[in-house]
Amino acid sequence: MTYDATRRLLLTPQDKEGAERGRRLRGLDLGQRPEPVFDRFADRLADVTGAPYAMVNFIDENRQFFAGLHTPDGDHRGEELGAVAAGSTESEVARYMARDHGYCPHVVVRRKALVLEDVCDYPRFAGNPVVDEIGIRSYLGAPLIDDRTGLALGTVCVVATEPRPWGRAGLATIKSMAGELMELVRGRGDLLQ
Repeated sequence: MTYDATRRLLLTPQDKEGAERGRRLRGLDLGQRPEPVFDRFADRLADVTGAPYAMVNFIDENRQFFAGLHTPDGDHRGEELGAVAAGSTESEVARYMARDHGYCPHVVVRRKALVLEDVCDYPRFAGNPVVDEIGIRSYLGAPLIDDRTGLALGTVCVVATEPRPWGRAGLATIKSMAGELMELVRGRGDLLQ
């Protein structure tokens, strides 16, 4: 968790379920590698919302992993998001992000969708590293709740580099898409058992 000493704001919430979530993700074989089904889902999510970037993001105790990623150029690489993990090479797909970057960790801990039409309107979120390092200005995300364990495994989200009026329609869309993705995850869990 990260603190802004000048404002004494908790920028990244404390995640008490991180280790348990990590075990569940490993048990479902999720969040370890890019998967075409999740990339296609992210492509569709971007298309439905009109967002330049869309992700299926699984968050374990140490990091965020974009198992599904849509980028404006369509190559699913994400280098422009600055999400390269330490020790990765330039040719490696950039799908990792630190736990204290971005807004998905907030969604997972809160277990509620989050709509930030302009992140700079919220002091708690304006100081996030993704604003200065990547240029993120707008976020819309919903948690992926595992109905078997009750854990929030990650998020589906979209981001933009300019403010976006997501509104109630955007909120309804992201929540619906999260439910749809969890149907895929549920089916995967059934196959593994």
